[in-house]
Amino acid sequence: MTESSPQATLYPGWRVYLNPRVIGMLFLGFSAGLPLLLVGGTFTAWLRDLGIELAAIGFLSWVGMAHSIKVLWAPLVDRLPLPGLSRLLGRRRAWMLAAQIAVAVSLLGMALTDPREQLWLVAVWAVVAAFGSATQDVAIDAYRVEASPDTHQAAMAATYVTGYRVAILAAGAGALHVAAVGSWSLSYGVMAALMAVGMVTTLISREPVAEVDRFAPESEERVIQYLADTQHTGLRQRVTAWFIGAVVCPFTDFFQRYGRAAIVILLFVATFRISDIFMGVMANPFYLDLGFTKEQIANIAAAFGLAMTLVGAAVGGLMVARFGIARMLIGTAFMAPATNLTFAWLAGLGPETIGLVAAIVADNVTGGLSISVFIAYLSSLTNTRYTATQYALFSSLMTLPGQFLGGFTGVVAENVGWIGFFLITAGLGIPAILLAVALLWLAHPDRPTTP
Repeated sequence: MTESSPQATLYPGWRVYLNPRVIGMLFLGFSAGLPLLLVGGTFTAWLRDLGIELAAIGFLSWVGMAHSIKVLWAPLVDRLPLPGLSRLLGRRRAWMLAAQIAVAVSLLGMALTDPREQLWLVAVWAVVAAFGSATQDVAIDAYRVEASPDTHQAAMAATYVTGYRVAILAAGAGALHVAAVGSWSLSYGVMAALMAVGMVTTLISREPVAEVDRFAPESEERVIQYLADTQHTGLRQRVTAWFIGAVVCPFTDFFQRYGRAAIVILLFVATFRISDIFMGVMANPFYLDLGFTKEQIANIAAAFGLAMTLVGAAVGGLMVARFGIARMLIGTAFMAPATNLTFAWLAGLGPETIGLVAAIVADNVTGGLSISVFIAYLSSLTNTRYTATQYALFSSLMTLPGQFLGGFTGVVAENVGWIGFFLITAGLGIPAILLAVALLWLAHPDRPTTP
């Protein structure tokens, strides 16, 4: 993505958050975050509350895998127009609205279905909601990257994360409270209605006008010419050309633009959040083992922690606008694993409230700051001709290694104890630090790339 001149695009100080595009991401973030727990943690709580067997609940948790494989259909979001809707709204907003409608309808379908009588139908609605949610993520990510220059991307990420976290709170604690006062059907009905936030935002937003990289059409033209010289004809030729243009070209474009540095970039993307994800899996069990009450965990780690995450995200957006991506990327690569050491200190301190508050402040502020900076960096890596496909690749790669390794966290904690566990999580951040420094020489985050 070509970077605009800082003098032309930089808002002084906090005024970056007054940009209408930046404000709009707050509501699109809410729309993106709302379905996550409704087919995850809240969904399993609903099923268990109604007496559904644990085995069935476990199988139904697989519906959340849609977010891990969204890169498979991201090329369709990038290149395939939706009949009528794309002509009316543009390619990004059309996919956003269609996905939001799919999520709202499926949540309403879940609200109107009794899992005790038609569990299979609830499962179908949950699958539709999960795939609609993942598709919405792909479309919103592409919209965000194309809507504003690189200097605004961290601020866009900050407001997006804020809306996303508020939605998580609504779909978690909010949905449980509504179910307790009324019913699960009422709760899911309310959540379906809240998807209107995203729909209205999509309708009143302007379709971004992306600056298309001049080398991408040339590359695709060479593909088309090659096919014209082969034996492929008719439908087979058109399908092959579309597949190469939509699926193959986004990946070859990335390696063409970054050359040998592409491997280092992908390794950095894959390792940046491993320390954070690995530690996060065992956070709540750690608090309980240490002797904190559920109320303390809810009030300090959840509610207060959310506030600190939002503070960190906002600061991250401001600092990238002020200092650029490169310096902030290296700084957060150091900070993320370093804050894990505060939990090793807490493990030795014991169940002291002041210690928990200190650890939560350090971890959540750094976490919010890191994710807003990292999203800005991922956005800068994309070519606007293939935004959805390339960003889906990066975002999937960002979480999959940590999620895989997270399955071993219990075994590690049992064998080395909590202090040793958090020392290991801090050590897992060292590769990302080294790779961040290497990027300064191989592919500086604040410099435009050329093939």
